[in-house]
Amino acid sequence: MEPILTQDGTPTLFHPGYREAYHPRQGALLQARRLYLEKTLTHLHPAPRVLEVGLGLLVNFRTTLESALERGVYLRYLAVEREPVPRDLLAQVRLPLPRAEEVFAEVLKGWPEACFRGPWGELRILFGEVEALELPRDWATAVYLDPFSPRANPGPWSFPVLRKLHRALRRGGRLATYSAQGAFRWNLKAAGFALHRVPALGKREWTVGIALKAPPG
Repeated sequence: MEPILTQDGTPTLFHPGYREAYHPRQGALLQARRLYLEKTLTHLHPAPRVLEVGLGLLVNFRTTLESALERGVYLRYLAVEREPVPRDLLAQVRLPLPRAEEVFAEVLKGWPEACFRGPWGELRILFGEVEALELPRDWATAVYLDPFSPRANPGPWSFPVLRKLHRALRRGGRLATYSAQGAFRWNLKAAGFALHRVPALGKREWTVGIALKAPPG
C-alpha cells in the first residue's frame, strides 16, 4: 500500500481487501477534527474517555491527543482494531501535530502492543472483531465509530454492536460517525440513541447519536 494524499494535504492508505481508503479524499485530518473530535465535544471535555471502533492509522487518536495535550488534560483512549496496520505502513502516515507525533513515535516503537501509557494518558487496544469483544460499561465520554463502510464491513454497524456501544457510553455521551446510511441510522435509534444529522465534508451529512436514555434490554 502506498500513501495517498487527501485534499487537506494529509495522507491515507487504500485497503485492497475492503477496496476503500481509510479516510475520505476531502481530508483525513479535517474529518478527524471536525467530526470525531468536535462533534463529540471531546475538544472541550476536562477528562475525555474515548472509545474508537476502527483505530486504523491512528489519525483520530493523534488528533484527539493533540487537543488534550494543548489543553493539559489526561486522555484515556480505548480502541478496537480488527486488522492492525503493519508498523512500516503506519510510519508513512505522519501528521502536522507536533505534540502528538512525539507520542506516536513511541507507539510505533512498541507496535502492535496492546497498551501504551505516559504522562499524556493511555492508549489501550482490543484486537479482534467488535462483535465478539467485551466493552466496559458506562465508561466512555465519546465513541468514534470509524470502521470501513456498512457495505464493505457490516458487522460494526449492526444493532447488537450499537447497543453495546450505547452501554459503553456514559449518559449524555456522544457517538459520531461518517455514515449516513438509512439502515444504520435505524439501528442507532433502536439502540437508544437520539439522532442528529450534521453537515459533512464533500457529502450531505454525518451522523451523531447522543446516549440520553437507558439502552433497551
